[in-house]
Parts: sequence; structure tokens; C-alpha cells
Amino acid sequence: MLENITPLILTYNEAPNINRTLGQLTWAKRIIVIDSYSTDKTLDLLQSYPQLQLFHREFDTYANQCNYGLEQVSSQWVLSLDADYFVTDELITEIAAIPQDSSVDGYYARFKYCVLGKPLRGTLLPPRQVLFRREKAIYVDDGHAHQLSVKGKSATLSGYIYHDDRKPLSRWLWAQERYTLIELKKLLETPNQELSLGDRLRKQKLLAPFVILFYCLIFKGGILDGWAGWYYAFQRTLAEILLSLRVIETEKLSVRDR
Repeated sequence: MLENITPLILTYNEAPNINRTLGQLTWAKRIIVIDSYSTDKTLDLLQSYPQLQLFHREFDTYANQCNYGLEQVSSQWVLSLDADYFVTDELITEIAAIPQDSSVDGYYARFKYCVLGKPLRGTLLPPRQVLFRREKAIYVDDGHAHQLSVKGKSATLSGYIYHDDRKPLSRWLWAQERYTLIELKKLLETPNQELSLGDRLRKQKLLAPFVILFYCLIFKGGILDGWAGWYYAFQRTLAEILLSLRVIETEKLSVRDR
């Protein structure tokens, strides 16, 4: 099975992460990387992997970037990864054992979120469809993120992927500035009946940060992870606070300008 899979990765200034991700993909005959004109040492690090083919594309949306990547893949199967994903040996072994004549068109993988390399007991990361038949898939934007639409039968793998982002906090804060603007547009332009429960809660502004803090620490057991659990809970709560501030600011400015 592995010989029919091409890993697809998006990069932008991922020098702190990319070697860990690529180090688990030495089995791949070809790796596709779509880079958004990195300015750190990412491009230098990519040169260490002879099976890697690099493409440059100015970033506009995640879905457009991923769909451009799919156009560069010639194999039957795609393994779509972020540049801070670490594919465990157990998951690679499981993927290798998938029969060539499998009737499944896409496979979900479960995730363990890491804080500075330490895996947490529970996070907000849901399973994601990462392995799929190229001709059956297309990406669509969803707020600041993206969703994969795969036509056909799906299944869930038992192995894990570690989400292990070790970029500095300043980069995370920079990303949140961009993400909140995109999420704000989604919240304000999407009818309430089409929003998820979580997004409807975000529109209430005051509740979401407290709910996330309780959810991460108590419901997901983050308090048992020590400093790493608190760090993650504070990080997610801050993201919700920033979004709430954006919603309040936009609503107040809209009323003032009437």
C-alpha cells in the first residue's frame, strides 16, 4: 500500500517542525510540498530529502492551497499532513497493511496534541480524514480551517498522529490575528441555523472562553497533564477571547455607524 501513497504537506516558515514530520516519511517514493514562500530555514531543510518535490504558491486559502497540491499528485492515494504532524510508527504499519483492493475511499486518523513535545490526554482535535483516493477528494474552506470532502466509503484507523507544533508563541499569536478575522466573517455572514453549536456559542461572546477553559481542564482532563494541560487550556481560552473581542468590536462599530 505504501508505494501507492504520496504525502502532501503545506509549509510556511516551518523550520522548527518540518524535520520531525519528514523523518517519518522516508518510506515514500515521492513527497509533495506546497510552500507559501517561506523566509526562514524551511527551504534549506527540505533539500535534505531527495524524494521531495517542492512547489511554490502564494497563500490565499487553505482549500485552494490543498487543491493545488492535489493537482501535483500522480499516485492513487494521498496522505495529507500539516507540517507539524508526526505520523507514529504504529499508524504507518497500519496503513501499510491496508489491502490494495480495499473498498474504502478515505481513512480518518485520530490525534494527540502535544505541548512542547508532551502529548496531552485530551484536546479539541477531532479525527481528520488524512488518507484518501486522490480522484475522490476535494477541499473546501470552513472559516480559518478547511474540510476535505471525499466521495465514497470512509473508515477510521486505530493509530495516532501527534500534532506537535514547536513554533514560538509569537508565531501562534500572529496566526490567531489572521484566524479571528476569518472566523469573524464566518460567524457574521452565516445564518444561525447553519452554524454549529460551538459557533452559535461564540456569537454570544461572553460564554465561549469560560466554556472552553472548563472543557479543556475538566471535561478533557487537561488538569491531569500538569503545566502542559494548563498551557493548552490557556491557549485555547485566549483564542476564544480574541474572537469574542472581535465580535464585540464589530457589533459596536456597526451600531455606531448607523
